[in-house]
Amino acid sequence: MLPYAAYLRVYEPVTAFPEPARTLWTVYADSRRRPRRIHALGVEHREATLRLTGSPPEVVPERESRDAYIRRLEDMIYVCPWGTRLRSWLAFERFRNEHAAGVAAAFVPPPLSERVMDDFDQWKRLGRTLRTHILTSTWHVPLDWFVPFARGERSLLLGTPGSESAEGAEEHAGSGPATAAPARTLIYVTSMDEARRRVAAALPVVRENLGDGQGEVYLLSAGRLETLARWLGEFHPGALVELDYGGLVHLLDDEALRTDESVAEMAVALTGMERGEVELTVAMYKRLLARWRPVRALEAAN
Repeated sequence: MLPYAAYLRVYEPVTAFPEPARTLWTVYADSRRRPRRIHALGVEHREATLRLTGSPPEVVPERESRDAYIRRLEDMIYVCPWGTRLRSWLAFERFRNEHAAGVAAAFVPPPLSERVMDDFDQWKRLGRTLRTHILTSTWHVPLDWFVPFARGERSLLLGTPGSESAEGAEEHAGSGPATAAPARTLIYVTSMDEARRRVAAALPVVRENLGDGQGEVYLLSAGRLETLARWLGEFHPGALVELDYGGLVHLLDDEALRTDESVAEMAVALTGMERGEVELTVAMYKRLLARWRPVRALEAAN
């Protein structure tokens, strides 16, 4: 079972990577041994499960992953490195900050926890990058993640593993399956230019109407949009941006996925805000919250 998480990914053109990474990723993209897109999320999850079920658990891998998600558009290869080691450090740091010491110790023995964080502190002191190509959200899609996309950039697949529809055109931007397994996926893909333009256009509207605070986790705010804009601004302007519902598709039936118009509803809500059409804005916002609050609530189900 895949984790109930959604992913926001940035794929940079392979030419944006310095050597020797550029050559390594080019060779990797043509390798028959790398995980194909339709299986990649499952492979990533299995590796994480094996690390965490050990005794003691391997919270952070010893070496950075050499795998990546790959897309192809025309003659260009686009690469989204997994960055598993860095993402693990960042996730564990958040985990420790969000939970009491006693709770954290129940999952990771304190000596191991301190050693992991000491290694991370050393990484930071060396001036290494903290930029990751992948953001993860468990149990829901944050509302700000819908802003960079448009309705026409949506791709839904309700196929079965091994089907022709699941295997064909699997790495082409904007079409074919995404990364969840089995082949049941909902994704959006757009250009970095469009993503930045839409976020930049939404920021003043949200700031004027909703404010800068972080507020409730379900709500949209200028603060969250600014954080997203800064993250997008760290990458090559010719990159691709992908929203992948990931394992969340297994919490929604086929009809719910077919009728999911979250991106379109967010766009209408922003237009309503800009025009001062309060009733329209509230209606769209309520539809978004009605869809995602019950999914988020499943985190506490038993």
